[in-house]
Amino acid sequence: MSTFRKALKSKQRNHHERSQLASRNHLGLLEKKKDYKLRANDYHKKQNLLSALRKKALEKNPDEFYYKMISSKMEDGVHRANREAYDVEVTEEQRKMMRTQDIKYVEMKRVGDAKKIERMKAELHLLDAKGKEKNKHTFFVHSKKEVQEFDLAERLNTAPELVGRPYNRPTLDTLKTKSIQGATDKRTVEKLAKQRGHQYTILTQRIERERKLFVISQKLQTRREIQEGKKTKKIKMSNETKEAAAVYKFDSKRKR
Repeated sequence: MSTFRKALKSKQRNHHERSQLASRNHLGLLEKKKDYKLRANDYHKKQNLLSALRKKALEKNPDEFYYKMISSKMEDGVHRANREAYDVEVTEEQRKMMRTQDIKYVEMKRVGDAKKIERMKAELHLLDAKGKEKNKHTFFVHSKKEVQEFDLAERLNTAPELVGRPYNRPTLDTLKTKSIQGATDKRTVEKLAKQRGHQYTILTQRIERERKLFVISQKLQTRREIQEGKKTKKIKMSNETKEAAAVYKFDSKRKR
């Protein structure tokens, strides 16, 4: 079928767009529709821009002030920012020192957060943290009758009210021989549980911040090494992402 269609097209007449008449050659090339579309789009774009600027000028607040009004000027009809007051000459040695100080500051903050995280983990023990995998305790019995009559509190030798606790679950003998230390009323226990949940939230935020600071430190370190080894041949192994720095492979250079 496609061969037959091609054979028909080979006998068709090629239709060309009419060119400029010989008597009108002095007016230039005859404008085609695609040329008109380009010209019309450009014209409408400029008209829309002018109308938007006109509207902005009409709605302008006469008391409006920005600091760029006094820190910029017009040069040859072009609006340019005056950076003479802000530009500071910095040597390459000073730039390297500043970059090193940035890395040291980020690393100092990261180490401080890491120490606080370890301290909070030691205090909270992560026993009832959200998202933590629940511990499993399997009991083995000899018959189905024992399964039906199974009493968890009796098996653990504790009070039924303490069965749901993953920690601080004393036995009945301990409750008989020793006095309970700490809060016992329901309101105080709930308040302490709320405070503990707040501490877990802070811990989660610190862990996330420590991870982000580690990524920033890695990126700064990579950029500094690239800056110092400009003349060394290197291959980019992986691109920089939000979660990791770029990885480069440098050619080994023998030191004299």
